[in-house]
Amino acid sequence: MPASPHRVAVLALDGVVALDLGTPAQVFGAARTDDQTPLYAVATCTPGGRPVRSTAGFQVLPEHGLDLLAAADTVIVPGVQEGPPLTDGTVAGEVVAALRAAHHRGARIMSICTGAFVLAAAGLLDDRPATTHWAYAARFRRLHPAVRLDPEVLFVDDGPVLTSAGVAAGVDLCLHVVRTDHGSAVANRAARRCVVPPWREGGQAQYIERPVPSVTAAGTAATRDWARQRLHEPVALRELAAHARMSVRTFTRHFRSETGLSPAQWLLQQRTEHARVLLETTDLSVDRVARDAGFGTTAALRQHFHTRVGVSPTAYRRTFRAPSGEVGLTA
Repeated sequence: MPASPHRVAVLALDGVVALDLGTPAQVFGAARTDDQTPLYAVATCTPGGRPVRSTAGFQVLPEHGLDLLAAADTVIVPGVQEGPPLTDGTVAGEVVAALRAAHHRGARIMSICTGAFVLAAAGLLDDRPATTHWAYAARFRRLHPAVRLDPEVLFVDDGPVLTSAGVAAGVDLCLHVVRTDHGSAVANRAARRCVVPPWREGGQAQYIERPVPSVTAAGTAATRDWARQRLHEPVALRELAAHARMSVRTFTRHFRSETGLSPAQWLLQQRTEHARVLLETTDLSVDRVARDAGFGTTAALRQHFHTRVGVSPTAYRRTFRAPSGEVGLTA
């Protein structure tokens, strides 16, 4: 465990989106060891330490200027809703210099929502994959054609530079970083403190102009909970539909409307996530993990795990399993 908390600097510019601004402090502040020691220290800065306006009708009175970025381990730029980053794709020279300096010395750089416009204006997204809020995609492409924009996903992790889509996707990205730094147990505990879902895969589609389904007894939430308790068993589509008391066709339509995924895609996502937790938090063999997560065989686990996570189960365990005696919170 580090002797001091990981330092996170949140850079607020004029017109900052209020929810985006508060997300890092909330999520990273909830990440703690089992003796409640904070794992991150979050502070906010602005150019010159001057007040900036938020989108919620209040001013942000920071305690730091851009010098905060020089000592930060992670720099986060929340979304902005007005000003040069959105109108002409530029930011002040002092901001560009501070962001580039942080990036060049090895700090992790992140953006939430339209904060990607700021990173792009600083030249940090050229030739990189990135995302932003889907409603700003056309404008982003026009201003920053050198960026490989994917507005369909919740967040993009491109090593030292990470970007997220709008609003709640910033929560997903911050939890992803906590998970990467400290494992599933810590991230799940932080999510519980924040009362948010512990994990949504970055490649999941943004919810673009989809109607919000009615919350009724005819929904699929209860069936999803039922299926999560049976990930180790084969679960057929007809069984899911029967549990929801729907025809297969009606169930599939409702399920996709509520989750954005087909039942098969959702089950694979849940099983992969369960396998990740088992690999990080238990000493079970890979073969046992494959059975307990519902993949059946080690070969099937390896194939699907590599496709969705990018590494083999064994390599993932070596990378993300906390050594004995280090951070290990129960979910």
